[in-house]
Amino acid sequence: MDPMIGQSIEILEFLLPGFVAAAVLYSLTSHPKPSAFERVVQALVFTILVQAVMAMIFLIFHVPAEGGPWSSDGEVLVSVPVAVVLGLMVAYASNKDYLHGLLRRLGMTRENSYPSEWYSAFSRHSDCYVVLHLKDGRRLYGWPTEWPGLPDKGHFLIEEGEWLRDDGGGGGPTPHEGIAVMLVPVSEVEMVEFVPSVQS
Repeated sequence: MDPMIGQSIEILEFLLPGFVAAAVLYSLTSHPKPSAFERVVQALVFTILVQAVMAMIFLIFHVPAEGGPWSSDGEVLVSVPVAVVLGLMVAYASNKDYLHGLLRRLGMTRENSYPSEWYSAFSRHSDCYVVLHLKDGRRLYGWPTEWPGLPDKGHFLIEEGEWLRDDGGGGGPTPHEGIAVMLVPVSEVEMVEFVPSVQS
């Protein structure tokens, strides 16, 4: 085997847990996927974290570092589930804004864990109804079951949709009877209002 190919396989095997953790993170969050170079850097960081967890596991279960029952294949088999759990934990913390929330309380940052202000607004007001101001002047009121992660692509899935009237003719909102949900492309939306749900 070509030595270069052998080294490449070893590097990929070493970085595999990091790539797995990063794949889990990006599949469960709305963060845009980074460039190839940034992915390799993230995989390296995640791999170091996985290796640290593996070292703790070996210490807890008294597994010797060298010459023990663990082969390199065995380490890979254990490191992949550890990487999945690590990716799940980081995704959960990111979606809940835990780390940045703590750092904000400590006065160390004003940033949050969300990929954009758009995503942050919907995450912080997930218990609100919305009014979608469409580009043609109409306004749609309803419950956002789903919304796009980015403001430039995707759709709103609106339940309990009602058109709000501005004609002064009375009658109030016009409900959509017999319609379960409405799918509205974000490209047709000019502005979003968040309306607190009325507590009975």
